[in-house]
Amino acid sequence: MSTKLLLDVDPGNDDAIALFIALAADDVDVVGVTTVAGNTTVENATRNTLSLLELVDRSDVPVAEGAHRPLADGLETAEHVHGPDGLPEAVREGLPDPTAEPTETHAVEFIIEQAREHGDDLTIAALGPQTNLALAVARDPSLPDRVADIYQMGGALKTTGNVTPQASFNFYVDAAAAARVVQDARPKVVGLDVTEHVYVGTDEIRGLAEEPAPLPTMAAILEFSIEEVRSKFGHDGGLASDAVVLADIVNDALDFEEAYVQVDTTGGPSNGATIYDEHGVYEHAPNCEVALDVDGAVYQRTVLESLRRFAEG
Repeated sequence: MSTKLLLDVDPGNDDAIALFIALAADDVDVVGVTTVAGNTTVENATRNTLSLLELVDRSDVPVAEGAHRPLADGLETAEHVHGPDGLPEAVREGLPDPTAEPTETHAVEFIIEQAREHGDDLTIAALGPQTNLALAVARDPSLPDRVADIYQMGGALKTTGNVTPQASFNFYVDAAAAARVVQDARPKVVGLDVTEHVYVGTDEIRGLAEEPAPLPTMAAILEFSIEEVRSKFGHDGGLASDAVVLADIVNDALDFEEAYVQVDTTGGPSNGATIYDEHGVYEHAPNCEVALDVDGAVYQRTVLESLRRFAEG
């Protein structure tokens, strides 16, 4: 039986790779995609999602637009990282204009509807700020009990942040939403401890660029981070953090352990920081599972094999 999957995204380059992996998998049925403000505005994220689906002839997948700002703060985007409107020009040039329109249903209601329809056949992967998911759980507190798994992409458990010294981008830009999901949704937390340690090699990426369409456009998505990875981490490859979640859904790339976690919402210099009670100091029962190890070979193989499937037929 295939996994029913709902993706909540803010494309964003790594969201795009995650979406392609999900669509390529034989045992994954993408029941819909919801969009949220994060890497770019929600309007841009929605258009980018529709164009990415059009690129791989999957405009049949429903897309529901969601929250246009965080729960409590103003929107801070990452277009300086991902490119104008959320994607680099080299990628945008290879994307078709979308022919489909988003659904009239708001993303929050769509998430609730899908949870009620598919129940424990459904996995939810929230790959951007957690605003839509937090609102859905607030409106339907039984939602986490209905579904199989909820993946929360974000956090920095035992490592430093990528937008402040303590916080990852997804948690920082909507700390209140991230905290709500950790507290109420019993998520699988996939943070920088694993996502910054796996890459697709530069040679492999440039090999994709020589293959039939649409692989050159996909290669351009991966290539955007090569220089940053080389200068920041000393590795020769491209980073696609959100794709780590899909590598686990498709091929069990991650190792998890139960833990008690909080998210700092104080608004100070540690706002959005992940407070990981590694040694049980609080003596609280675990409220989530945290990813602490990743199989890099499985990750790279999942990305490359998934993308190549779109050139095979």
